[in-house]
Formats: sequence, C-alpha cells, structure tokens
Amino acid sequence: MIEVRSMLAWSLLFWIPVEAIASNEIDYARDIKPVLSRRCYSCHGSLKQENDLRLDTVDLMKSGGATGPVLVAGDAGQSRILSAIQGTEGVSRMPPEGEPLSPEQIDLIKRWIENGALAPHEEPQKDPAQHWAYQLPVRAPLPTGIDPAWSENVIDAFIAASHQQHHLTASPMAPKHVLLRRVYLDLIGLPPTREQMNAFLADDSPEAWERVVDQLLTSPQYGERWGRHWMDVWRYSDWDGYGQEVRESKPHIWRWRDWIIESLNADKGYDQMLQEMLAGDEIAPEDPQVRRATGYLVRNWFSFNRNVWLDATIEHTAKAFLGTTLNCARCHDHMYDPLAQKEYYQFRAFFEAHDVRTDRVVGQPDIGKDGLVHVYDGRHDAQTYLFRRGNEKEFDKEQPLPASLPAIFGKTDLKIEPIPLPATSYYPGLRPFQQLETSQQSQAAFDGAQNALTAAREKLAAVKQELAQKPEDPTLAQQAGIEQLRLQSAERGAATALSNLLWTQARIQADRANYGTPPSENREDLTRIAALAERDYNLRQAEQNLTDAELKLAEAKKDPANTNAITTAETALATAIKGRETAIEALKQPPTDYTRFGPVYPVTSTGRRLALARWIGSQNNPLTARVAINHIWLRHFGQPLVPTVFDFGLNGKAPTNPELLDWLAVELMENGWRMKAIHKRIVMSRTYRQQSVVLPTTEQNRSIDPDNHYLWRANPRRMEAEVVRDATLLVSGRLDLTSGGPELDEASGMEIPRRSLYFRNSKEKKMTFLDTFDRPNVVDCYRRSESIVPQQALALANSPLSLTESRRLARKLSEEVATYPNDAQAQAFVTTAFERILNRQPAQVELDECVNFLATQTETLRGQATLSKFGGGTASAFPPSDQPDQRVRENLVHVLLNHNDFITIR
Repeated sequence: MIEVRSMLAWSLLFWIPVEAIASNEIDYARDIKPVLSRRCYSCHGSLKQENDLRLDTVDLMKSGGATGPVLVAGDAGQSRILSAIQGTEGVSRMPPEGEPLSPEQIDLIKRWIENGALAPHEEPQKDPAQHWAYQLPVRAPLPTGIDPAWSENVIDAFIAASHQQHHLTASPMAPKHVLLRRVYLDLIGLPPTREQMNAFLADDSPEAWERVVDQLLTSPQYGERWGRHWMDVWRYSDWDGYGQEVRESKPHIWRWRDWIIESLNADKGYDQMLQEMLAGDEIAPEDPQVRRATGYLVRNWFSFNRNVWLDATIEHTAKAFLGTTLNCARCHDHMYDPLAQKEYYQFRAFFEAHDVRTDRVVGQPDIGKDGLVHVYDGRHDAQTYLFRRGNEKEFDKEQPLPASLPAIFGKTDLKIEPIPLPATSYYPGLRPFQQLETSQQSQAAFDGAQNALTAAREKLAAVKQELAQKPEDPTLAQQAGIEQLRLQSAERGAATALSNLLWTQARIQADRANYGTPPSENREDLTRIAALAERDYNLRQAEQNLTDAELKLAEAKKDPANTNAITTAETALATAIKGRETAIEALKQPPTDYTRFGPVYPVTSTGRRLALARWIGSQNNPLTARVAINHIWLRHFGQPLVPTVFDFGLNGKAPTNPELLDWLAVELMENGWRMKAIHKRIVMSRTYRQQSVVLPTTEQNRSIDPDNHYLWRANPRRMEAEVVRDATLLVSGRLDLTSGGPELDEASGMEIPRRSLYFRNSKEKKMTFLDTFDRPNVVDCYRRSESIVPQQALALANSPLSLTESRRLARKLSEEVATYPNDAQAQAFVTTAFERILNRQPAQVELDECVNFLATQTETLRGQATLSKFGGGTASAFPPSDQPDQRVRENLVHVLLNHNDFITIR
C-alpha cells in the first residue's frame, strides 16, 4: 500500500492543473521539481549527464552543460530548457521517450522561469554508488546509555536507542498466555493446545520461554510455517491453465515446495538455498533432492512466450534476492537506479540457455502422473540481444550480449565456466532404477504374454471340443476360426514380448558401453546388436498388429449387416500390412543406431547460473542478507525495517533502523546464513515480547509514532488465510499433520483436513476460503495485502469448515466435562472452550454471559412448538445435534471460532 500511495502522490503532483496555481504561488519544490525529477533526471542527473548537462538543481541548470546554460531566470525565451521540452526551434523534443510534457506543465515551467525561477538552495543528487544499499553491511557499535534491561539482546539495544531518539516509551511485557499464542502462531503457524498453554503457565523457571522457542524451532511445523512465507516471496505457484492445458508453471512443482520446507527444517543456509534454487542442476546434477530446488525457475515457465518467461525470471530474481527493480530497465535505462538497459539484458544472459524438463521418478514410468521437474541448460547457442525499447520484435542482432552484472555492484570476476555433466544427468535413461524398472516391465510383459498364450490355447481347444460334438453348427465353426486367429495373435504377442525383452537387455548393454567413463571398446558392436534387436522387435510388433487386424476383421464379419465395422476393420488391416512391409524394409538398412530409453540432453551446462548464484549468495554482495533479514523481520513484526521490501534502490524507502538491519545482516552471514538463530534472537527480545495494547503509559506515543514504525509496542494483526483455516482444524482436533506430497485439489479444502499450503494454489485454481482471507497472490506477493470485507465474517459464520469443526469440538468438550457435577458442567464447558479456542480463560463477565446463554438458549430450543424452522443454511458432513443442550454448546463454540481474539495475533 505504501508504494501505491507514493505513486498516486507523484501522479497528482505530475498532473496538477495550472489554473489552480496563480503566478505568485508557483513553488519549485512542489510544482516544478517533481516534473523534472520524473522526466529529466534519468538522463540529466546523477545517473547520467548527456551533453554534460545536469538538471537536478537550479544552479546546475543555470551553469548548463556542453552547450551552455539552459536556464536564464526571468527570460523564458533564452531558457533552452523550455524550447527542449516544447520541441521547438529545431531542437529535439525532450524527453525523447514517452509522452511529451502536457501543455499545462510546459506553461507552468514557463511562468516559473518568467517569475525569476525561484528555488531554495539544494545539493545535487548524490553519487548513486554511495547509496546505503550498495555498501557492504557492517556491525555498528552497540548503543550505550540505554536501560540495562534493554541491553541484553542486540535487537533491544538498537530499538531502545531508537525509542530514546524519538522520545518513545516502550510497552511492558505481554502476559504469558498472549506471548505463548503469539510465538506459536509466529513460528509454526498453529496455536498452542490447552495442555501446552497450561504447562507453560505453570513453568515459572527463567528458562521456560527459551525452552518453548527451541521446541518450536525444531518442530516439523516450523518449516511449513516459514516455508509458506518464503513461498510468497519466491512466487510459488502450482501449474495453471485452461482445463488440463498447462500454461504457467509445471505439474509436479510441489517437489520444490517440499524442498523449501525440508531445507528450512534442516536449517540449511539461506545462501545455499538460493544457490540451489538458481542452479541446483549445476551444483548437484545427480542428486534429485537438490535438482527439485530449481522449481524456483520452473515456476516462471510460460507456454506462449519465452520472453515473458525470462522477463519474470529476471524481475523476480532481482526483487526477491537483491531488492532491486531491474525490470524497470527492460525498455530504457532505469529512471532512478544506476542500471542501464544493456545491463538488464546482460543479466538475462545468465538465464538465456536454461529450459525445463521432467525426469522419471522411482516407481512411475509415466511423467504425466508424476515426475521430477527441474531446469537444465538446453539452449547453449541461444544469444541474448537488447530489445529496442523493450520490443521483442526489434532487437540488436549485431551485438549479442554476454552474461554480466550491473556495474553498480563493482567489478566481480564471476568465473563462468562450462560444467561437464555426468552421463546419468544428460541421459537419464542410464540411471540404474530406470534400467531396472524397464527390465522388470519387459519381463512382466513377457510373462503376461505367456499367460495369454496358454489361455488362448485352452480356449481354442474348448471350442474345438464343442464343435466336435456339434459339427453341423455354423456358429461354432465360425467361432473356432476366430479362436484360431486369437491363438495366432497370442503366439505373435509372445514373440513380440520376447523380442522386446531381448531388445531391452541389448539397449542396457549398449547404453552402458556408450555412456561409460570411458566408453567401452566394444560399444560399436553392442550398438549394432541393440539396433538389430530393435528392428526385430519392430517386425514382431508389426506382425502382431497384422494378426490383430485380421482378428478384428473376422469378428466384424460375424455381423454382415454392420458394414461400417467391416469397412473400418478392412482399413486397419491394410494399414497393418503396410506397417509390416515397412518393418521388413528397415531390416535391410545398416544397423547403426538404436532408440534410447529417453531424451539425451547436452553433456555440459553453461555454468552461468551457478556463477550468478554464488555471487548473489556471497558475503561480498551488499544486498542479499539485508533483503533476507527484512523479509524475516516483516513476518515477525508485521512491518519491515525497509518499507519497500523489493526496492532497496534510490527510489525506495530508507530503513527505519539501518544499524539494526546491518547488524542482523552481518550476523546472518557470519553464522552460515542459518535463519533459526535469527528467529531465536528476534523472539527472545523484549522488543518482540511487548504488549500490543496501548496503555496510559504509552498513550503519548500515538502522537509521535502513530504507525509504530519504531516498535514501541507489538503490532496486532489478523492471521493469514492459511492460519485461519489450519487453526480452526487444530482446535477441533482434526488437523492432519501429514507433511509433503502432491498438491491437493483446491475444491476439497473444506473436507480434507491437511494444512493449507498443501492445496493447489495458482492464478485460477485456488481455494475460495483462502481467497476470502487474502491468500498469497502468486504473481507478486513480497508483502501480503490485508483486506477487511464482509465476506470474511460470512465465511467464518457460514462455511462448512467453521460449522463442522464447531460441532465436532463441542462434542469433544462435552465428553471432557461429562465427569463434572451437573451444576458445574456449564461453567467447565465455557472455561475449557475459551482455553481451547482463544488460549485464555474467560473474564468473569464473559463466563457469566456464556453460562447464562447456555441455560436460556437450551430452554428456548426445548420449546419446539414456538420455534420457526430456518430454511436454507450450509450443508455439512457433521449435522447439528438434535439435543437442545448440545446444540447450544455447538452454537457457543461457533461464536468463539468467530471471535476476534481467535483470528488475531496479538
């Protein structure tokens, strides 16, 4: 939202009506500079000085460039800046690209000049290379002179110093039950159980909080919670398309999702994760567990236009890892950052050669049903050209561009070297499991053919025996002829199966000889044997097809009236005869080669992506660690340290606490880029454990920092869509914590109790319930949007999920309190329900109100004669109870699931 408001503000300044500004009201900073900044600075500012001219201050306009001054205060006619923006007197219109300045803007600038070109003194734009984000992060000295209680954790020290600087009062520690719920939802995306809450409340030891944190960070649910966060940033999307047509992403990309979760649970370094995502196929070409990480690149696949695919790869690699809007340089030099259009395409060259493939996985020969989708370099000869003004149909084919980093990042020797691949990588058919499974399939086919042959013989014998008893029966005689053909077909089927088995074995031997290291000396002989075996198989198959066609024709002739069937069978027979002739002719050709078990890919990879990945994950990169820390901080506190999460450039926002950002960035890098230690440092801090409630002692903070930029309290926020659904299932006791596996049908989200991140999510294929609560936008979700709309309340009140789980939970709670005396059951039920759902005990007024509701509403429901039946409603697999007292309990639980405290992280 911050970025959208900024763009709107610029637009309003840019198009401000001239009639609204009297001549004596023109203000340079408000009315003139925004126009020049947006339209002129990219060519005449700190980034570039065409004709040695800068326009970023009035003094520089007056001093001019190579052809002299362009601004003469009080004399619009002599001010060449005016003629340039007008495009008059033989001067090329400026700016040369985009729409010209409007007549109103030109008139405004003209009158400003005529009125003396008044402007306050200002410094020229700084050298972009000195921008904070392009400097390597360093650990700043820890602040001094702060409250000792805030000096134990480095985060607290920097935050406390910020509080002092802005005259803010920190909030006290949140109550224990609030903290436990907060950290559970934060680290594993699920609320604590009643038992976990009671255990924590009963533990008064100083180590209680740290023990909980350590337990959560080692929980398998940690990877799922934070996996979903990073899936937002990395734009995870299951395949999308019309019907079954795949248009974006790819089937089986769920393996990348599982890799993310497993990597986080293993505390794999962030640098290693990004390197495997960008170049896992080059890092470990024989390891399928690593290759699946390149789903990050697979996700950008687009069926209709490769340039769209590569543009997405460039844009979001730069945004996700570098906080850089490199995409703004696709059509022209970047307007704000020192990024030339040429550098955009040089960055593209890192990815130019890559393509997508799907390999077989153990136990599944059909890659349509399952497979390992990943990237590889398959376009080694593809050149990268600069698209003139971003038009893919107009490119500079005379000057192919090599892979290179933007100059602003300094001179870095990337050492791009081709990577030789093992044979099992470029030829997957050589993998032992594929050879074994193919052999087993061939053997199974042969065994099946033998069984079919035996059955055909027995069937023919039975028909002949029956015909011997009824020799005059023409139907039996015809059937005997058909069974004879069926036996012949089975015999040829057995021969075909045997030939296939022999061909499979010959191919395996030839493959091992051809792709061994080094290749075997007898590889040519084995190749010829495999080629002959293949031709023999093709002939056997053709002969089987011919017999099958003869059989079908004979069966068709059993009904002479069905001429269409006979004609079709005769056509098929003619085709089979030609097929056999072709197979016979093929046998006469020299046996020089054979068909492999699958595609053979290039034997080397370019090494470009690996070189790029190593640079991005290097400690010499000033951006990567900062960007990662910013994303982590955002999801712990509800707001980032750098508000423009994907733009750390000159047009982005400065960090609210740059020293803290850099300290944590260095900490991340120097500790192996492991994120769990960062999480622990954050949640152990007093900053994290503050109350979210504004107290009388902190009320004055509202006027100083109303948006809580400096964290004088915790930020309450609504649960993300997935957490709302998962928490509902957890409190009812039905959440299935099975991890991993293929994506689930999004339409089954109200019935299947798996965690939400395992359901299909793409542009069109999405769960309606999650969409209502602002599911991640798979196109761009560096920071989730948060809406407040009536449909959300309706979804909680009326969805099958909330209705079913409230009834299920009410039954469980009733069973739990059944041992209480009758007069104590209502109070026990209410208390237990509050602890189970809201993780707190009810206040006395809440307890009294709920107990009274149970009593009065039960009596109301008992008076069936006075009640009107409610029509409609939501169908549920768990119908409401027909007992008034239990029905009321269900209603109370349903109310608590709709309580603001349930869907809020406080």
